[in-house]
Amino acid sequence: MARRKHILLIHQAFRTAQEGGGTRHFELLQRAVARGYAVTVVAARVGYLDGRSQTGPAVRDSDGMTIRYAAMLKNIHRSFFRRVMAFLSFMLSSVWTGLRAGRVDVVIGTTPPLFQALAAWCVALLRWKPFVLEVRDLWPDFAIEMGVLKNPLFIWLGRRLECFLYARAKHIIVNSPAFIDYLTQQRGIARSKITLVPNGVDVNMFDPDARGASRRADWGVGDRFTVTYAGAMGPANDIPVIIRAAERLRDDDRLRFILVGDGKDREKSLQMVQEKGLSNVHWAGVVPKAEMKDVLAASDACLATLMDIPMFRTVYPNKVFDYMAAGRPVILGIGGVIQDVVEACDGGICFPPGDDAALAAAVRSLADDRESAAAMGQRGRAWVAQHFDRDTHAEMFLETVIRQMGR
Repeated sequence: MARRKHILLIHQAFRTAQEGGGTRHFELLQRAVARGYAVTVVAARVGYLDGRSQTGPAVRDSDGMTIRYAAMLKNIHRSFFRRVMAFLSFMLSSVWTGLRAGRVDVVIGTTPPLFQALAAWCVALLRWKPFVLEVRDLWPDFAIEMGVLKNPLFIWLGRRLECFLYARAKHIIVNSPAFIDYLTQQRGIARSKITLVPNGVDVNMFDPDARGASRRADWGVGDRFTVTYAGAMGPANDIPVIIRAAERLRDDDRLRFILVGDGKDREKSLQMVQEKGLSNVHWAGVVPKAEMKDVLAASDACLATLMDIPMFRTVYPNKVFDYMAAGRPVILGIGGVIQDVVEACDGGICFPPGDDAALAAAVRSLADDRESAAAMGQRGRAWVAQHFDRDTHAEMFLETVIRQMGR
């Protein structure tokens, strides 16, 4: 019997449907397994949302994939230095772990962070196999614009590493159309070397008619209009704009805000809620992706925010596609390409990033006309089903990877 072709992915923040966080790669690679490919993922035990370390075997099977855990320093949210050291520790240990994965036919690296993609290139080089680079965010540019990366030497090194990886990759996959312009116009990468596999969603994971009664009971929201933010709670996500909007709406007892997720700024955000004495904001913790359908079913509208920096106008946040697939209107505080998606189908209300007054007005507008809000959700679901279907994207992803094996 012929040996199955073997795909190796090195991804520090890889998460399955039973864990909290983004599951893009789990869903894409599930389809590869279904088509008869062997898949190994090298991941970290340390969660990127909460920085805590999981326990369990060093190697395990998940839905036909083999997951190998590489060592990584804990407490990644303690400081910028600690975070970089953690990334470097994973880079070094993931090379060793990747080399123990057996015979592979292609190695995929994904950014951010850049260090794990460098590890994937090293494994591909030592195995003499094709290296495919997936770009999910534009680093180091994001870090520079956020003010996280300021040292001129580190900026220079980051840009050198970025260009090194682009040059060494046999092919580059991007998840946003705006990244294509960046790579071709600012980094001189040939368009033929780039494939767009956008973020998307499996609409069958969500039931737009569900109302999440048990989850709403847990939250104690009754029949109030409930707005949910689900995702990372870090500096980039601008959770304070949500809290300031909630403060503006504190006297409107029809409304509740639910925060689902974790991250570096969670404690700071909750302290802000407490200091302002807000009873209309509730933190619901981290929820596995498999349970996210219940969270969104319990929501009347869903919220996505990012800091107001130019580079964030290039992103396709996964959470927005989940919101739309669940049939919920999106309240979007992110400009650029994702705003184009929401506006194309009239699937929600967009407000200027960082503008808490506009956010409060958007929430009140949807609460005042629930029928219109529900219609927005229906239009959004129909749109992502047609344009952002995960099965279609999985085929695009897999065919791109397969083509690199044959060269």
